[in-house]
Amino acid sequence: MKPLHRHLVNTSRKVLCTAALAASLTTAAVVTNTPTADAGESEPTPDSPQANDRGDARLDLPDPLADPAVPPAGAGGEGASGIPATALDAYRRAEVSVAAALPGCKLPWQLLAGIGRVESVHASGYGLKADGYTEKPIRGPRLDGNGFAEVKDTDKGEFDGDAVYDRAVGPMQFIPSTWATWGADGNGDSKRDPNNIYDAALGAGLYLCAGDRNLSDQAQLDRAILSYNNSREYVNTVVGYMHQYQNGAAGVPNPPVGNYPTPPVTTLPTPSQTKPSTPSTSKPTPTPTPTPTPSKPAEPQKPTPAPTLAKLELLGSPQLKAEAGSAFGAVPRIKAVLSDGKPAAAKPILFELKDDTTGSFIGAEGKTFLVVETDTEGIAALPGLKAGAKAGGFTLRVAAYNTETQLTVNFTGTVTAKPAPVADKLTRTDAGAAQPLEVVAGTSFTGVQVTATAQDKAVEGTQVTAGLVEKNQDGSAWVPVDPAKSKGPWFKDKDGAKVTNLLLAPTGADGKIALPELFTTDVAPGTYHLRLITKDNVVLILDLKITAAPTTPPTTPPTTPPTTPAAKQ
Repeated sequence: MKPLHRHLVNTSRKVLCTAALAASLTTAAVVTNTPTADAGESEPTPDSPQANDRGDARLDLPDPLADPAVPPAGAGGEGASGIPATALDAYRRAEVSVAAALPGCKLPWQLLAGIGRVESVHASGYGLKADGYTEKPIRGPRLDGNGFAEVKDTDKGEFDGDAVYDRAVGPMQFIPSTWATWGADGNGDSKRDPNNIYDAALGAGLYLCAGDRNLSDQAQLDRAILSYNNSREYVNTVVGYMHQYQNGAAGVPNPPVGNYPTPPVTTLPTPSQTKPSTPSTSKPTPTPTPTPTPSKPAEPQKPTPAPTLAKLELLGSPQLKAEAGSAFGAVPRIKAVLSDGKPAAAKPILFELKDDTTGSFIGAEGKTFLVVETDTEGIAALPGLKAGAKAGGFTLRVAAYNTETQLTVNFTGTVTAKPAPVADKLTRTDAGAAQPLEVVAGTSFTGVQVTATAQDKAVEGTQVTAGLVEKNQDGSAWVPVDPAKSKGPWFKDKDGAKVTNLLLAPTGADGKIALPELFTTDVAPGTYHLRLITKDNVVLILDLKITAAPTTPPTTPPTTPPTTPAAKQ
């Protein structure tokens, strides 16, 4: 089996700010810097150095660890698959970090886990520690062309301990030349070390996503894995484990280091260029050996451990409240504190929206998480937070990560419903709106329509009262007519009774109001006035003109000439 070693995608400079984002589903560690690959760097291919046959680092593990049963490609394993907790954390954090920097890649953490499983069994047997390092180095065979590819030294032995030829190194088996391009810092310690599983997992993720790949596309996924190791058997095995982990994976305790042999590193010495001097033929005068005076060795000083991130403190109220669609007035802020009580400066802090109502971070719309670095006082503040479009509650989770644990605090958010817009105008909008309302006495007013608007936009839910009005005694205001004395037009209520005042149904989404039939039976000709008024005193007065029915001239009955009575016989 060929080990492979990846490097990150040509993450361009957009990763510069966003690849500091590694938070897992259960942790909140973040990356603090980016790969060295520049924008425009071509994607790795099966011809890339990383894809060459570089031997198998697992050969130094016993068979039960190195070669457990391989699941068939495309099929999942049974039940949950255990992955050392630190390795699982590293894969998940790398997934989130890459998603933030390269959202189009759609890298699943299970793919990284599949590669980590094939390359080093998730660093099992090497003493994987909580900080991502291993107690024993993970190194592949020497790439000297003897059964494997020939790769001359590129790192002066920095990572692989060999100053003549390169070796694949670390849990994800990067060759040093690949790591030089795609190396990443996955745990925020300002180092890029392929021997650290956090760094290696993030580097592998970026390498696989190079060239704007979309790994949800099967063909692109296939090419990505081949660029890591140009072997169809390798691809099938990685994909098999990926599907197995997609069917369920559980974190298990990191296994202890095993007593397994590590391939020796044979660094060939460089011969000296200085010729040896000719030895003297004279015998030296022996010098008496002095008797050493024993001295008490000094007590070794225990190194003072560097302070670590110890807690997160909420600044201000933990309660956030805003109206739907508006910005929260209070900016969420926290303070990170070290174990020595001092502010934790330059620490990446993850802010994540949970159970949100479509809210977003101002300046990072569409994202549900954002990483902010603490300032010199240890304070991290969001640039702003905007409520979603609907009422509800949510949690703003704030998290940070040290080498041993996750620190989390929460803000509780409440989004209140935005008040419905209030109509500021009523306008007649039926087909005859340009003409005055006029009917012949005895004919009803029908088809009259009015629209309620606010700033020229239709308003839903506006309720209007329609009623006959007249001027008061001094003519200064409209007042309702006296129903008992009114001789004007009238409505029918739900029981069919005559009324001069009627509460209409609320407007729909189009803001329209259809006036019910207004009767004029037995109403004298003249001009009457109908007032439409909202509860907010928006008024429209409609003039109702009733004309007399045309008179029909009386018909003169025909004159019947008198009949002469017949003479009596």
